[in-house]
Amino acid sequence: MTKIARLKRRVEFLAVAASRRKYVTPGLILQAAPRAGANTARVGLTASKKVGIAVARNRARRRLRAAAEHVIGRHGAPGHDFVLIARTATLTRPFDALLGDIEAALKQVGAYRTDGGDAS
Repeated sequence: MTKIARLKRRVEFLAVAASRRKYVTPGLILQAAPRAGANTARVGLTASKKVGIAVARNRARRRLRAAAEHVIGRHGAPGHDFVLIARTATLTRPFDALLGDIEAALKQVGAYRTDGGDAS
């Protein structure tokens, strides 16, 4: 599994958005940007007020965090930054469907690793 770090600063989120590599699924939006010389994947989570009140936004971020640990930890290419943006469907979408959404998005942006992350 790839070690996953977090994106915390606004400038990091903006750098990923500037790469213009994104894929929209029913449950989320994934943005990706490669980082030269890095061997870890970093993930940032965000949910706008369109998702709902604070309780709903926090729940959406928790669901995305859990899904990212499952999928990006195994199949996310190291040396990439990822931003997962919650949508209103993130709250009600079945968890297996969220996992599938992240896998499909990783494949579309070219950051999917098929070896399953077993080699360290």
